Amino acid sequence: MKGPMDKMMIDKVIEADFFHVPTPKTLEFGHGLFLLNERGMIEALILEKQPDFDRIKADVIQQANTVVTIPKGQVLLPGFIDLHVHAPQWPQAGIALDEPLATWLEECTFPLEAKYADLTFAKTVYQDLVQQLLSRGTTTALYFATVHLEASLALAEICGRMGQRGLVGKVVMDHVETTPDFYRDESSKQALAETEAFIQAVKKMEYIQGVYPVITPRFVPSCTEEVLAGLGKLAATYQVHVQSHCSESQWEHDHVYARFGKRDTQVLADFGLLTRKSVMAHGNFLTHEDGEIFHEHQSAVAHCPISNTYFANSVLPVKRLQSQGVTVGLGSDISGGFSPSLYENIRQAVMSSRLLEEGVDANKPLAERGGLENSRLSLLDAFYLATTAGGQALDLPIGCFKVGFAFDAQVIDPTHSHNPLPNFAFDQAEAQLARILYLSDQSNIRQVFVQGKLVHEKQGER
Repeated sequence: MKGPMDKMMIDKVIEADFFHVPTPKTLEFGHGLFLLNERGMIEALILEKQPDFDRIKADVIQQANTVVTIPKGQVLLPGFIDLHVHAPQWPQAGIALDEPLATWLEECTFPLEAKYADLTFAKTVYQDLVQQLLSRGTTTALYFATVHLEASLALAEICGRMGQRGLVGKVVMDHVETTPDFYRDESSKQALAETEAFIQAVKKMEYIQGVYPVITPRFVPSCTEEVLAGLGKLAATYQVHVQSHCSESQWEHDHVYARFGKRDTQVLADFGLLTRKSVMAHGNFLTHEDGEIFHEHQSAVAHCPISNTYFANSVLPVKRLQSQGVTVGLGSDISGGFSPSLYENIRQAVMSSRLLEEGVDANKPLAERGGLENSRLSLLDAFYLATTAGGQALDLPIGCFKVGFAFDAQVIDPTHSHNPLPNFAFDQAEAQLARILYLSDQSNIRQVFVQGKLVHEKQGER
């Protein structure tokens, strides 16, 4: 008698312990067999607790072209999804974060981004960045590039070649009053023409994990009405992803309202830039009404907890947005956020939410500290932001270990000699995951898979 396994095209079998959060508040931990097709998609997940596991295991191993066994003691986590990375800012990570935002942008960021007219410089930086992110378990990244067409295309090609799922945007900033003369698009017409050329060129790139073009107005203050309207039309024509900044800081909020007489969210919606494939970074000043607009357009928010501490003037109310049906994922915001690690951003997301809930001025009575009730995130909540929610934000089948999803995974060794994680008394699954998320560093991430392909591996001492 033939069984359901006979109908599958099994290319690779991976046996491992794993953690994931397929739905909010649902932590699943188990041991099983991941059955992958030739495109690295999960055809089936056979759990050890299922009846006849040993018989099924023997059967599928015989059918598969490749079998990978993750050693006992090591565990799989889903690959992390970083929803906000300024790729050209990687060389300035950690630089000038104690300066005001205007100083950081005008004296550091814009002069640095202008250097990407040099294609050799751009490729050198981007290759290093993609490798650095893969080594930290980030299998998918949503990137801002620069205004330079060729350098932006190079970033997409580098992601594809190195095996990372990259969503890349050529930045658009054409407003002469709000952008420096040495770093902006030459004209609105050129900005739109080059954006369309970028979309068409990236769509022709064929990499198994996918490389995607993204429409990328830097943010409303840096763009003219002409270019915002044109980008909205391109979004409708090509049905591609859209990204920008939205209501990040007090300055941005005030500038947009003074210019348009409406809030950032409504401006973006009016120009057709809020779609099912839109991810807007930060959103710290989003009101309840803004949240309703995001929900109506099925647009997502990239929460950047480290960078928000430096430049956003507030803490994002993640729980409130989620209660309104808005998808919220996690972003590093290199280099407004100094760390390329989503592990560190998971930790900061939890800490910042406590500050939001409890307030920060101990000289005031508890009731007057400005805290926002029911705002705290658990560690599981933050892990969900970095994985499953990130996939939902991008409208892609990634972020957890489900049938029909891409097999994106990081192999974690909690016992590695360079950073052994303590396990003296707490051996419940939740405690094991907490130790990994709070205490892991790069040495614990031994391998990284994107769509079933091994794209990063650490060698050496165990």
